[in-house]
Amino acid sequence: MRIRYKLLLVVIPLIIAPIAIGGISSSLSTRNAITEIAREAIQFKAEELQKYAASQWNLLLENNLEQKDEYVEAAENSIKRYAAGLIRSQTELFAAAGPDGRLKFSTAEIELSGEEQEQLVELYRQENSDWLHFSLGGIERVGQTVSFEPLEWMFLLTERESTFYEVVRDINRRTVIILFSVLLISVALISLFTRILLQPLQHMNDVITGIIHSGDLSRRVPLQYRDEIGDLGYRFNIMTEKLQEAYDQIKRYAYRAVVARTQERKVRNIFQKYVPLDVLEEVHDNPESMLKGDKRELAVLFSDIRGFTTISESLSPEDTVESLNRFFSVMVEIIMDHDGIVDKYIGDAIMAFFGAPVKHKNDPEQATRVALKMIEALEQFNRSQVELGKPEFEIGIGINYGDVTIGNIGSERKMDYTVVGDMVNLASRLEGLTKVYHKPILLSNSVAKGVYKKIPCRLVDRVRVKGKLQDTSIYTPALVLTPDEKKGWKLYNEGLRHYYTRDFEKTLKYMQAAGKYLPDDSLITLYKQRASGFMQTPPPADWDGIVSLAEK
Repeated sequence: MRIRYKLLLVVIPLIIAPIAIGGISSSLSTRNAITEIAREAIQFKAEELQKYAASQWNLLLENNLEQKDEYVEAAENSIKRYAAGLIRSQTELFAAAGPDGRLKFSTAEIELSGEEQEQLVELYRQENSDWLHFSLGGIERVGQTVSFEPLEWMFLLTERESTFYEVVRDINRRTVIILFSVLLISVALISLFTRILLQPLQHMNDVITGIIHSGDLSRRVPLQYRDEIGDLGYRFNIMTEKLQEAYDQIKRYAYRAVVARTQERKVRNIFQKYVPLDVLEEVHDNPESMLKGDKRELAVLFSDIRGFTTISESLSPEDTVESLNRFFSVMVEIIMDHDGIVDKYIGDAIMAFFGAPVKHKNDPEQATRVALKMIEALEQFNRSQVELGKPEFEIGIGINYGDVTIGNIGSERKMDYTVVGDMVNLASRLEGLTKVYHKPILLSNSVAKGVYKKIPCRLVDRVRVKGKLQDTSIYTPALVLTPDEKKGWKLYNEGLRHYYTRDFEKTLKYMQAAGKYLPDDSLITLYKQRASGFMQTPPPADWDGIVSLAEK
């Protein structure tokens, strides 16, 4: 909004408000005064009319003529004439109404509506009234009513409202004319003054616009007045001089920044092969937090090639490195496609995590799907190994989910963005247990709880790994289940339920039934052996089914 409009919004209300308040005050005062005078005048006439009607009725009573209709009618006509004689203007109207709201007489011809007649009935019930606003014959009126019980009449002494408040409306009209005139004069004067006052600012605006379009900081503002606005123009000219100097310096810095950014992009492209892009971004954005740790909840995956020492002995060093590089290329691609971070290579093992630096809602599920796809990709990799005349690889994968400490750990000369903690150690132990249970993938209880609704999982065992006092349930997943596998898993799970309740006969029965659908399943074989052994030599009374493992 322009300044002149703001001035108008501020000044005009200050001018208009007193005039409006004065006009409204005068209007109200006049209205009250007119009302009071008219009330007294109408009240006087009402009292006179009531006295005259009473005198006429008393005259009938004194002569015992109140029961004779012709004399009563003569008295009523006399009252009507007297009421007509009280009228002093053409807009006054005196009338009388009965209990039913019908008019007994009226000093002017009027036709009542049904609503007006109901209003008169209501007024009749109220007897005398002080001051009223009502409608008669479709015309708004003011006045008062007076009851006269002998004739069961209610006198209405009224004046047309438009005539009654004509003076008030005249005052309002004059007030509006004055307000409008003052408004026009104020707008004209304020517009003139603001144009004079704001002319230097307009010149400054023109100069600024020219600088924006042309970029020429040598332009200056002409100084017209020796006041605050003139001082502003002087300081603006000084500012543009300083900006010109700063602009020249910025151009020199910008050239250096472009060169530095090109070099930085080259360095990033090189280091992305060693450090995840997310980690590079975090270090770039928050370099001061490089050596700080952070507690996160994420999934950790360990993958190891079984018997790699034996495999490497059968290959030349060049073939060993070439096979490992092809294997890592396939597996790392799968990990990174599912928002995973490859933490490190430990010889022939891969350590990866999911949920940092960016946390996702489905990190355990992503880690599990990565493991399943790694097993699928291994089949294709092994086919290529056979074609090349090289030995096949077999891998084990362990996944855990929980709280870890994560950060750039190391020194200023060498550091890794890695995770540490007991939860990481358990993931490594699970990978080692894949050799014990002959299953390629093992999940901790925390991972299975997060994925079982989307990925089928079955309980493998309840174990206490080396170095931990607390036991954990371990599971193995499947990407999809065939109809036979679904039946076999169901029987297997039922057998496990009986196993942990020490009913080994039923355990054996269900495991044998499950073996018909899963003939080569190592877990079914394991529990058949355990159940048979416990049937011959029952476990101690405090047996809880937990297996303590001494090996890592």
